[in-house]
Amino acid sequence: MDSRIRIGLVGYGYWGPNLARNFHQLPEAWLAACADADEARLNEATRLYPTIKQAAREARELIENPTLDALVIATPARSHFLLVSQALEAGKHVLVEKPLALSSAEARELTGLARKCGRVLMVGHTFEYNPAVWKIQELLDAGALGELFYIYSNRVNLGRVQSDINALWSIAPHDVSILLALLKNMPLSVSAHGATYVNPGVEDVVFALLNFPHNIIGHIHASWLDPSKTRQMTLVGSDKMIVYDDVDPEAKLKIYDKGVYKRGDAFGEFQLRVRSGDISIPKIDLTEPLKYECAHFLECVRENKTPRTDGESGLRVVRVLEAAQESLRRGGAAVKIDEGLVSQVGKR
Repeated sequence: MDSRIRIGLVGYGYWGPNLARNFHQLPEAWLAACADADEARLNEATRLYPTIKQAAREARELIENPTLDALVIATPARSHFLLVSQALEAGKHVLVEKPLALSSAEARELTGLARKCGRVLMVGHTFEYNPAVWKIQELLDAGALGELFYIYSNRVNLGRVQSDINALWSIAPHDVSILLALLKNMPLSVSAHGATYVNPGVEDVVFALLNFPHNIIGHIHASWLDPSKTRQMTLVGSDKMIVYDDVDPEAKLKIYDKGVYKRGDAFGEFQLRVRSGDISIPKIDLTEPLKYECAHFLECVRENKTPRTDGESGLRVVRVLEAAQESLRRGGAAVKIDEGLVSQVGKR
């Protein structure tokens, strides 16, 4: 009897091909079905992956297929709530791309439904499976940076302009998930400013400020109107600093032995001094993070484990995004995370 987990992929558009490639390469998985509204995309999927025996134009056909163990959903965010809820109710384990949903109410409902149905619900926060991020976590846990002051990220590019969700919901979930994972805390409040240049009512650029406990600040710059692709995060501590550059193939992490310290003189007075030491570049595992993500999903399905990025993790990210969206609506005013937030963002 074949013990592989039978996977159905819903959506073979922007991110679907990457998911298909990784699940096809993993020996524990059998990519058995694919659904996409575009027949040309379906034809490409079945040509590349002959294990796909069911090609459908509607997700419903995969949801109703009793031979599939799990569905991987890589469709536009507005469709996530409906597709994930239907898949869970049909007894399928689910891996869904970020964000989990477009409101905290929907995300909370999905996490509850997964528990009720006894199914694995995992969100594709891919960067939480990145070895470079794991290394940063290791350094933070060891106290290597001293007191952490602030973190800021730039996730910008030119292209993939969207009309139904803004740059905040399209791009920033990655950085929000990284910040929450590294700091192991929710922010106390969020404020955001953005601007619309291409599609009316859809912010093309967003600057979000997250205020965390212990006076730690997180800042996110997300845009699809920048001249070049940048995926960079900087962490500033009292003893050391880290620059994480995801597009650098050779030096994804640079650790700077730099900081500011107090030095006393003979009269008992203190002066601030700047220390500037070496720059070190640790060796980072270059395995594709998505491979680790897909393998982790299979492990959780097989062993009934809670995923690293489970529904609760997805809900936390959505709560932060929702607060930032409310701040945008209020013209940049700070919004407390537990404050009453908008119930819906975009169209389902």
